[in-house]
Amino acid sequence: MRTVNAIAAVSATEPLVRTTIERRDVGARDVLIEIRYAGICHSDIHTVRGEWGTVPYPLTVGHEIVGVVAEVGGEVSKYAVGDRVGVGCMVNSCRECENCRAGQEQYCLKGNTGTYAAVDRDGTVTQGGYSTHIVVDEDFVLRVPEAIPYEKAAPLLCAGITTYSPLSHWNAGPGKKVAVVGLGGLGHMAVKIAAAMGADVTVLSQTLGKKDDGLAFGASAYHATSDPATFETLKNSFDLIINTVSAKIDMASYLRLLRLDGTFVSVGAPPEPLPVPVFALFGARRSFAGSSIGGIAETQEMLDFCAERGIAPEVELISADQVNEAYERVLKSDVRYRFVIDAETLR
Repeated sequence: MRTVNAIAAVSATEPLVRTTIERRDVGARDVLIEIRYAGICHSDIHTVRGEWGTVPYPLTVGHEIVGVVAEVGGEVSKYAVGDRVGVGCMVNSCRECENCRAGQEQYCLKGNTGTYAAVDRDGTVTQGGYSTHIVVDEDFVLRVPEAIPYEKAAPLLCAGITTYSPLSHWNAGPGKKVAVVGLGGLGHMAVKIAAAMGADVTVLSQTLGKKDDGLAFGASAYHATSDPATFETLKNSFDLIINTVSAKIDMASYLRLLRLDGTFVSVGAPPEPLPVPVFALFGARRSFAGSSIGGIAETQEMLDFCAERGIAPEVELISADQVNEAYERVLKSDVRYRFVIDAETLR
């Protein structure tokens, strides 16, 4: 076992603290990663605060991780010491079910192993990326292209793939009209990626406060959802709506924005249910769907796509001692658009 520096939550109500955690010894197919940067995802906050269920405190969260390979096991063939790599939201799966065999490990029928707060293969609780090192099976490690700025790469491992996957699955591209609900950490990536795919992108945000940003990221239109006229003006307009907000919304109003055979996809995860009015679906054979992250192959595809097209998140780099402040700012929507922890400040 290896003891490494980390930041951990000790309860749902107390501030995160500096601590140490244990990492397993490097096995035959393992990769030891020296973490350079770790993104802060709203999911981290939901988890730490116990909003998504029981939490095995103390817990180190973080599933947007990039770093350098520091050591490899004897059977590792994909990576070598010095490689730029990343780790996203999962670190294992059963690899045997039909979904895993289809490259959809995120939908493992036995449940994938999350990067934190899950039971690892050795029976211990997985600990995430707010730390200096992590040990991961090579099959769940991603290669980070040189073209992506290192300090900006981490959020792609969650915010990037969480939006890329539904945009790809529902065929966002030329001739398609896509709306993105919310312009936060997820939303700004959805806009950038959908625009790069060739879709006509509209941002639906509570106010027009970030309009200039949305247009700069590739949107062709930007509307305030606090204005009731928005929902009248845009009725029957979109082929695909990507909802990135983790809050309750008026589903009937949003579903009526879809044209014939349009799909509303939620990637944001509010703690309370979203009631779906069935008659709003009937009117134009509309669909309501959810989407998780992507599989390992699709995540690598996303990284390569972003590298080829010069796409990267907008980030604010912080030190380890600023994490609690960053959490409060995320909850106030006071970040443009993703906080990234400089792991050097943990050493």
